[in-house]
Amino acid sequence: MTLNDPTTDALHSRSLRVRPYALTGGRTRSSTDLPLETIVRTTAHGASQLGRLTHERRRIADMGREPLAIAEISAHLHVPLGVARVLVGDMVTDGLLMTAQAPQTSPDARPDVSLLERVLHGLQSL
Repeated sequence: MTLNDPTTDALHSRSLRVRPYALTGGRTRSSTDLPLETIVRTTAHGASQLGRLTHERRRIADMGREPLAIAEISAHLHVPLGVARVLVGDMVTDGLLMTAQAPQTSPDARPDVSLLERVLHGLQSL
């Protein structure tokens, strides 16, 4: 997909017409609470169900063929982060996606200095 791709434009305009609460059934939380940085990937069950999924779920399952963070899914779908979290959480509960969360560190652990430098550099370049 490119920036001026008619397919992308059509999908984006469709997502603007569908209200976020319609995509989530009015819910603001899923039964599975996932951080935005959670990496998801489509399961074999999810891949076998592609033809039966709703439009947004199908797109998420298709994107999930490669590992992708929930925040990235939100950006690709042009939906708010909360909506992406609900959709992905439901799909995890249904066995369509699997998660890989970052390893937990102790509360006293300091963040990696090189990571902080990259974040600072990225912020400065904005």
